[in-house]
Amino acid sequence: MSQHLLENFLEMLVLERNAAANTCDAYRRDLEDFCDFLSGTERDFTTATQEDISKYIRSIAASGLSSSTQSRRLSALKQFSAFLLLEGVRDDDPAMNVDAPKLGKRLPKYLNEQEVDLLLQSAEGDEPEKVRLYALLQLLYATGMRVSELVSLKYPPMGEDDNFLIIIGKGNKERLVPVNEAAKDALKSYLVIRENFMSGADHSPWLFPSHGKGGHLTRQRFGQMLKDLAVDSGLQPSRVSPHVLRHAFASHLLANGADLRSLQKMLGHADISTTQIYTHVLSERMISLVKSHHPLANAK
Repeated sequence: MSQHLLENFLEMLVLERNAAANTCDAYRRDLEDFCDFLSGTERDFTTATQEDISKYIRSIAASGLSSSTQSRRLSALKQFSAFLLLEGVRDDDPAMNVDAPKLGKRLPKYLNEQEVDLLLQSAEGDEPEKVRLYALLQLLYATGMRVSELVSLKYPPMGEDDNFLIIIGKGNKERLVPVNEAAKDALKSYLVIRENFMSGADHSPWLFPSHGKGGHLTRQRFGQMLKDLAVDSGLQPSRVSPHVLRHAFASHLLANGADLRSLQKMLGHADISTTQIYTHVLSERMISLVKSHHPLANAK
């Protein structure tokens, strides 16, 4: 695959579809992995066949990659293949009729309310690192935002109404998410010591600046901070991640009476079908209500 074709494709994703940097990075890795698969042949993507793509999908399935990862890689191949057809590089689309693997209905992992409380209690402290971590944790659990949205929050994070956080999501779409008092208090405490994390400049556009290359706290660093916090809390580190806390936010809201439409807006899901993965929580809640309140629930 000629490198310039890949770059043109990624540029199209950004300009025409407002694809995020993380999405482009994932597509680049997926397409380069397919090219590595073809390296033993005389073909590249401009000459690859439908059978080449099918063999590749079978090979990554045999390697133990999850169905969701297989589907994502096939999606990248399909979109790039369609792009090459549209650009006139190819006169066929070899990926069009390749079937995606069947996805199992895997429920998202999440922590219960007591476990989240343990994390919050362990994060409390007067040291600047602790104050920042506590603010990060409170904001994440209060809003359910993606970790990439959290670490790249702009400063100041709120507009005229300090009850709402301004979040820039996928495709640079802006949404307002309400913030509870606990998160606002944690944020106020953090802002007092925010300059401790500045890189010597008088101003930073980021709410959570750092001395690193990107200018703000990275997803990887925050993820490691959560793993360390899990150990301090007596929880298995494998069970704690930014994404798990996003799931906890959604699951706990639904369990306490929130509706799917409101949750969809707060999570920044373009399609409510994405939000419906949390309906298992609603099912559990309905079963509990019937068992607790139906007049025949305790009849023998």
